[in-house]
Formats: sequence, structure tokens, C-alpha cells
Amino acid sequence: VQLQASGGGLVQAGGSLRLSCAVSGRRFSSYDAGWFRQAPGKEHEFVAAITYRGGSTNYADSVKGRFTISRDNAKNTVYLQMNSLKPEDTAIYHCAAKHFSTPGLYNYWSQGTQVTVSS
Repeated sequence: VQLQASGGGLVQAGGSLRLSCAVSGRRFSSYDAGWFRQAPGKEHEFVAAITYRGGSTNYADSVKGRFTISRDNAKNTVYLQMNSLKPEDTAIYHCAAKHFSTPGLYNYWSQGTQVTVSS
């Protein structure tokens, strides 16, 4: 499975961005997916996740009500809509995937896409 994240950029506080993660190589509809981020000097942290059929989502408390994860299995793509962005959302964002039957951590990762929020 190969993942390609895109959509990052520079935005002012209060603005919006939509990240995309294109997945290739396997039947994407059998894979759970998630977004993670790492800010300078901070640990890698969970942002949002969605199950393989899209029936369940989960968010970090810091982004609840502002970010929305979704997927289009026909397009083999996962999205992260980010609204009301804050400077503390500045980070490198990665998408990740794992087969729904695989317990534990994600085992497929994208390269990062930089999100910078100016105050």
C-alpha cells in the first residue's frame, strides 16, 4: 500500500485547508485510515481516524468540532477538512492506513505535508 498526502500550505488563523491522502496498491475499502501530525519540538500525535467503511470516526480533543475526516473509497482517497485553524495546528501532517483485520498500530504511512497557520 502506498500513500500520498497533499494539500498542505500556509493559511491565516481562522482559515481552512483540506488535506488529501491518495492510496494505491491494495483494495482501499478494506483499510482503516488516520491522520497524524508532528509539530517542531513535539511528539508525533494522533489527529483523526476513520474505519474502513467510514461508519465510525474518532478525533483528538484538540481538533474536535474543527476538523472532519472522511473517505471516498471509489476514489481511494481519505480527506481531512480543517476549519478554524489555529497557530498551534502548525505541523507536518501524515496519513496512515492498516487493514481492518490488523490489530494495533498503523503500518502504512505517507510522506508529510506541511501545514503552517499564521497568527
